[in-house]
Amino acid sequence: MLKEETEQLPVTVRRGRMLQLIGDREFVRVTDLAETFGISDVTVRADLAALATSHAVRRVRGGAMAPARSGRTELSFEESLVEFAGEKHRIGQYAASMVTSGMSILLDVGTTTTAVARALVARQDLDQVVVMTNGLNIALELEPAIGRFTVVVTGGTLRRLQHSLVNPMASLMLDHLHADIAFIGCNGVEAEHGVTNLNLPEAEIKQRMIASAGRAVIVADGSKLGQVHLGRIGRIKDVHTIVTGPSGPVHEIGQLRHTGVQVVQVE
Repeated sequence: MLKEETEQLPVTVRRGRMLQLIGDREFVRVTDLAETFGISDVTVRADLAALATSHAVRRVRGGAMAPARSGRTELSFEESLVEFAGEKHRIGQYAASMVTSGMSILLDVGTTTTAVARALVARQDLDQVVVMTNGLNIALELEPAIGRFTVVVTGGTLRRLQHSLVNPMASLMLDHLHADIAFIGCNGVEAEHGVTNLNLPEAEIKQRMIASAGRAVIVADGSKLGQVHLGRIGRIKDVHTIVTGPSGPVHEIGQLRHTGVQVVQVE
């Protein structure tokens, strides 16, 4: 939308479009809204204050977030598996290409990390790879490669939705490990708020995985970019590489790269 057009919008219309934008992205910066609507930061803050008064948005440092709602619930592994399936497949292939024989890796739960597991198994050139995972389904995906791979499951309490293992117990093993690379899934990646997850118990294990690896690689389809959720996994500076797909917002890719993190977009 051009600046000349947005400057003429009635206040109620402009705020309505702001609300829609925040709902779509779940977090939007003041500066982004000012540029989009061709207005000053001061005017944006006034608009956000008015929207926050009616609980339409939640004000946070630097911008606004969509309020918590029932629609932001965690999908099951099976429900998530069909979303962006082709993109996740290509992300998985790229992530698997980062692994060489003799490496030790941590492989997190999730549908994108499942794509990584499948791509690893397909790589017949890999040998003597140790894969440690907190996902029961991930371990089963890797089973055909046993002999070339050693597969270690963290243990812990089973979560039904993601077939994941969480505390108590899961952290005990991770605290005594060091892996070359950790491949971490998530629900949100945003330049200011970092890497986040809907589920707090899983977020805690993801934090431990990052701390236990020489290199942390976030694998996330483009829909996760710009999203912010309750469970903080880590700051962007804790991450070495983000592997994502072409569906991610261009402005968010730019913001992430501006932080210094390596962002790889698979085609």
